[in-house]
Amino acid sequence: MATAPTQIRIDADIKKQAADLFHDLGLDMSGAVNLFLHQCVLRGGLPFHVELPRYSQRTLDAMEEARRISRAPDVKGYTSMDELQKALEE
Repeated sequence: MATAPTQIRIDADIKKQAADLFHDLGLDMSGAVNLFLHQCVLRGGLPFHVELPRYSQRTLDAMEEARRISRAPDVKGYTSMDELQKALEE
């Protein structure tokens, strides 16, 4: 089987995480990419679903409320777990 060099750009952090994962699986980056490409050809498409997450309105509302609370200047913040624990015990 002849091979062809391929160059791609990947986010450095994702590349490191993927390389660590592949190492644990006994693969290197080249082997993992080859496996992915073989599966794409075998299945005639991506070997997994690509979807946008769909959240319920209740979840979206809760996310917005959390964002609002986290940015509110009057909301107390904590710099350590000890400080948080003392506040919870009061």
